[in-house]
Amino acid sequence: MGRRIAATTGLGLALLLSSCGLLSPSADPRPASPHRASSLPRARTVPAGHGSRAAHDFNGDGHPDLVLDSLLAPSGGRDDDPGIGIVYGSARGLDPATRELLTPARHAAPTAGTVPASFDAETVCDLDRDGFSDLVVTTDPPYDGVGRPPVPVQLLFGSPHGLGAARAVKLRIPDRARFGNEWPDQPVCGDFDGDGAPDLAVTASGPRISYLRGPFTRTGAPKAAGAPIDIPGTALAPTAPLSSSDLNGDGTDDLLVRAADPGRRARSRLALGSPRGPVRAGSAGYPPGHTTVFGRFTGSGRTAVPVTADADGLLTVAGRPGRLRTGTGGDPTLATADVQHDGHPDLAIGGTRPALLSGTAHGLSSTVQRLAVPRLPGTGRPHTTVLALTDLDGDRHADLVLLTRRGRTHDRVTVRPGGPSGLAKKPTLSFSTADFTAS
Repeated sequence: MGRRIAATTGLGLALLLSSCGLLSPSADPRPASPHRASSLPRARTVPAGHGSRAAHDFNGDGHPDLVLDSLLAPSGGRDDDPGIGIVYGSARGLDPATRELLTPARHAAPTAGTVPASFDAETVCDLDRDGFSDLVVTTDPPYDGVGRPPVPVQLLFGSPHGLGAARAVKLRIPDRARFGNEWPDQPVCGDFDGDGAPDLAVTASGPRISYLRGPFTRTGAPKAAGAPIDIPGTALAPTAPLSSSDLNGDGTDDLLVRAADPGRRARSRLALGSPRGPVRAGSAGYPPGHTTVFGRFTGSGRTAVPVTADADGLLTVAGRPGRLRTGTGGDPTLATADVQHDGHPDLAIGGTRPALLSGTAHGLSSTVQRLAVPRLPGTGRPHTTVLALTDLDGDRHADLVLLTRRGRTHDRVTVRPGGPSGLAKKPTLSFSTADFTAS
C-alpha cells in the first residue's frame, strides 16, 4: 500500500514509473524538513475554469496542472502524511502562487469514522467526463487482516475551483470484479474498450486485473464491471500496470503490466485493449528494466516503440539488443515529448546524473546531454526524478519539470521551458516541496 507512481504526458506515449499523469514519485520513507517559512508567494484562489479537454487540468481552464506527491514534511517528528501539492497552470505555465495542499485530514474519505493516515497520488483522468480532470489516490483504511480488505482507492473530482473544494469519495469495486484477499492497488486510467470514456484498471490477487468501465459517478461507481481479467503469463500481483496508450492503433488503449513493483527491475508486457477491455496478453514481452516508455523513436514516426531503462540508465530501444549507455546512475525515470517541436520526440532520463537524448529523423541520438541540477545542502550525490516533460505554456514545445532531492531534508523542483533550440539553460521556476507545508 501507499506506493507512489509518477507519470507524465507528451507527444510520445510516455510513462514515469506511473500512469498517465503529471505526478511525482517517492519510494523513500517520508522525509522531514527543518522548520522554515515558505519562499513561495502567498497562495491565491484557484481561478475558475469552464471545463476543457486538456490533460491534467483540474480546474478546467485549459492549462495543465502539476501534482507533487512526495512533499518534504514539516519539522516536529510526526510521521503523518503531509499531503499532496497541486500547482495550477496558466497561459504562462505553472503558477506557484496558485497552489493547494490536499491533506488526508481535510480531503480523504473516512472509513468507519477513521481518516486514513496516508494519501498518495496515483493517476489523473476525467473519470466523469465533465471537462475537469480528476485525481486518483490510494490510502490506508483500517483493516483487521481478516477476510477481504476494504478498497483503498479514492477519487478527488475536479471542479471550477480545483481539487480542494470537496472530500474524496471511495472507489466502488463490485464484488464480482474482485478476486482474492489482496489490496486493490496501482490504479491506471485508459480507454481500454474504445468507447471514449476513461476506464480504470487495478490489480487483484494473482495474475488478475479488476477492470472498471467508465464513466464513473460522483459516488465512485463505474458504469460496469465484470469478472477479474486473467492475463496469462503475467504476475499482476503485486505488479504495477505502469502505462496505458493505444499502441497497436486499434482505437483502444493498451495496458503495460510488470512482474514486480514500481522501481524494481522486471520484465513487462502488454494487455491489449479491445471492445471487452484489456483481456488479451500481447504476443511478446519487453526486456528486464526499471521503467518503460513508448514513443515514435525510430525516425519514421509511424509506430510507437518501447524504450526500457535498466540500471545506470542503460536503454534498450524497440527490444533490440544494442543499448544506449547514458550513465545517469540511480533508479531511472523516463519521459518523452517533443522539446523543439520538430516532429521528433526527445527522451528525458532521471537519475543521479540526469540527461536528455534528442530525437532526430533517424531516431534517438546517442549523444547524451547532461541536465544541470540545483545545488542542495549536504553531502552525497543528489537524485533527480523526471516529473514531467510536456507543454505547460501552450507554445507547442515540451517543458521539463525535475525534482532533485538530497537526503531527507532538502529538495528542489525546477522547470525549464522548451524552445526551437532545445531546453532553456536555466530554470524559469524553482521551489522546494517544503514550501507547501511551511508556516
